[in-house]
Amino acid sequence: MNCTLFKRLLVASIATSLSFTPLMGNACTSFLLKGSDSGFVYGRTMEFGLPLKSQLTVIPKNTSMLGVGVDSKPGSGLNWVTKYAVAGMNGLGMPVLVDGMNEKGLVGGLLNAPNTAVYQAVAPADSANSIASIQMLIYALTSFATVDEVKAAFTNIKVNRSIIPAYNNQSAPVRMTLHDAKGKSIVVEYLKGELVITDNPTGVMTNDPAFRDQLNNIGNYANLSNVERNALVINGASYQPPSSGSGLHGLPGDYLSPSRFIRALFLTKSVPASYSTAQQTNTAWHILGSFDIPPGAISLPATNAYGGGAGGIEITEWSVVADNKNLMYYIKMFETTNVLSFDLKKMDPNAKGIQFYDLNKPQSYIAIN
Repeated sequence: MNCTLFKRLLVASIATSLSFTPLMGNACTSFLLKGSDSGFVYGRTMEFGLPLKSQLTVIPKNTSMLGVGVDSKPGSGLNWVTKYAVAGMNGLGMPVLVDGMNEKGLVGGLLNAPNTAVYQAVAPADSANSIASIQMLIYALTSFATVDEVKAAFTNIKVNRSIIPAYNNQSAPVRMTLHDAKGKSIVVEYLKGELVITDNPTGVMTNDPAFRDQLNNIGNYANLSNVERNALVINGASYQPPSSGSGLHGLPGDYLSPSRFIRALFLTKSVPASYSTAQQTNTAWHILGSFDIPPGAISLPATNAYGGGAGGIEITEWSVVADNKNLMYYIKMFETTNVLSFDLKKMDPNAKGIQFYDLNKPQSYIAIN
């Protein structure tokens, strides 16, 4: 895709599509699982109140990208040429990514953080060294192979406050989670106008509050364990737990971000260490099922910060599992239970132009007789 076409698409998307529909998901949950054969599996859900119409988006090497500057116009920010090929999910047909993985196994996504995300105040003179918040992931995945490279690079650029009409002329309020092929994880946030990059020993990320607060909350659940509790004995009388599951009694089951963080943390840390990457890929789907939002369970009024100014019924629009050892990217859309796969090893990294794939396929079943 040449710069002119890219600019037209990005301008049109920002000026029209985004004026009606918020861009990022709300109750998103992400995590990383380690395989016994040195692989890693990433999983995440994308929740939203209105249709994102996400497409699988494939970006080859040597593609010119236009950074959105402080005036909210493509090309006035930091322009770059992609170094690595990437496959991931976009929103509203835009040439940006809200989730994805590159050919070096760097994988991650953007998650909504409307209560905390405040970007840097960039002067017009510094606009050419800045990008929009919605471009953070696509810039990281197309430019870097490891989280250490991302750390170094993001300290040298700015993420500006360019606006999107859907958020009442505010920036898209997101934070970024990233994991590389060696299993290193970071969270990139902008808090009170400052860049905050935090190493993530848990591999888990959800939404607000600030990530450091999520980590500090873990200690409140130190009593939880995947090991079953013994009977409680009082004055010689024994009181058995009513069923299995007593070790995780008190595990939060609601959809609040701190609750989902703790739930994802304990579910991922309880997986047997002997599981291979292939087994962890299957396990990731089971864990993701714990965060799938049934239609109607969360209804967002337009006045809610997570309603993006539009409100609506929040659903899990899609879920993703990515195997960054074998470079496989799997997607399950809301409309079906089918799992679609994309093999990054088979893509042409030197193809010309960004490609978009419609993933709304009919539901299919495998007959057993």
